[in-house]
Amino acid sequence: MRIGIGLPATLPGVQRTQLLEWARRAEARGFSTLAAFDRLVYDNLEPLIALSAAAAVTTRIRLATTILIAPLRANPVLLAKQAASLNHLADGRLTLGLAPGGRQDDYTTSDLDFHTRGRTLDHQLTRLHDTWNNPDIGPHHSTPRLLTGGFTPASFTRAATHADGWIAGGGDPDFFRHCAQQAHTAWHTAHRTDTPHFTATCYFGLGPDAEPRAGNYLRDYYSFAGSLADRIAAGVLTTEKKVSAAVEEWRAAGADELILFPVDPDPRQVDLLADAVG
Repeated sequence: MRIGIGLPATLPGVQRTQLLEWARRAEARGFSTLAAFDRLVYDNLEPLIALSAAAAVTTRIRLATTILIAPLRANPVLLAKQAASLNHLADGRLTLGLAPGGRQDDYTTSDLDFHTRGRTLDHQLTRLHDTWNNPDIGPHHSTPRLLTGGFTPASFTRAATHADGWIAGGGDPDFFRHCAQQAHTAWHTAHRTDTPHFTATCYFGLGPDAEPRAGNYLRDYYSFAGSLADRIAAGVLTTEKKVSAAVEEWRAAGADELILFPVDPDPRQVDLLADAVG
């Protein structure tokens, strides 16, 4: 199982110098992937822009959206071109993770229908593939790896129909294992002969003030979720022992890659996590 690390792009107030140094350190310390996720109504950086900045200061580490809320991008042809452009400039390092998202305010602000977002994403995925195969639209030969997220039966069917694998945007290893079984079933039903790629995600924060930082940030970010925000904050990996145990649990659950997202934008967190992973 590979170990990736999230960019601090969703942490309010993150500075350019912090993000770029974070990307350089992540590559130097051997992480597999730099990832970013999406939110519109929040004090965060847009993920494709953040990953473009990371691409400019790295050469080997993969880049991923885990996930991008695709239905907020109303023109799927433009989204396909943006992703292909980033993948081209990153020399083929992009994994494009897409999902419908679960926050209604992002859709309300965009004057988009929250309740049809799954159908919108299905249509977009078809258009993405059509665009990447269109000889009149470049850059050519720059199709990124494609993953989709979500936890409904339709989500697993979507992954098996359109994508190279599935992303778990939350939950514990037991829940991941259950969902991965559903994804395998969807793969079989779709008569796929390849093996799906499974990515898991969780939060970490190391150092003496990790727990209060995690609590403040995650209760704010997930304030829409009520008491779930407290459970998410309580599950942050705040010690080396917790990190090591989580890595083994996710490995046993069948994850191909585990991406750990920060609750603190200080680039020293990269080194602390690298030391904890070993």
